Amino acid sequence: MKRRTSIKLLGGAAALLALTACAQPQGDDIVDIAAGNPDFSTLVAAVQAAGLVDTLKSDGPFTVFAPTNAAFAALPAGTLDSLLLPENKDTLTSILTYHVVPGQVTAGDVLGTRQNVATVNGATVDVNGQAGKLGTGVKVNDANVTAADIFATNGVIHVIDKVLLP
Repeated sequence: MKRRTSIKLLGGAAALLALTACAQPQGDDIVDIAAGNPDFSTLVAAVQAAGLVDTLKSDGPFTVFAPTNAAFAALPAGTLDSLLLPENKDTLTSILTYHVVPGQVTAGDVLGTRQNVATVNGATVDVNGQAGKLGTGVKVNDANVTAADIFATNGVIHVIDKVLLP
């Protein structure tokens, strides 16, 4: 009987350790996670063109609303190419920093609420955790959060389906 109880306790402890390991950042920062995901290749190129790599690799914490490649592709024709030109670096930086909130904000922090949240560029975004049927979705301005709570060592990423424009 004691052996069975000990085995159950060890199994429970192992499961708890596995869950804790999954919940903790595993050593990759926001930039590393984005660079490792092919759906963010356009975002990574834009962050590099704006000179924001070192900032987004710093301690943070940051919350990043990360547009996918499809979100960038939905911009009017020529917009992205124009933004990536060196002479438009300030505009690109303004747009990208509009996607970043200082501090770590998880989906659980906003579900059921609606908040205006200050971004790194100084403007605010409307984070609506009451969106969707039964208030279970989250929108940032007019973008849907399609994946939430991707934890990094220096913050959290939420995937969005549109590029936010300040």
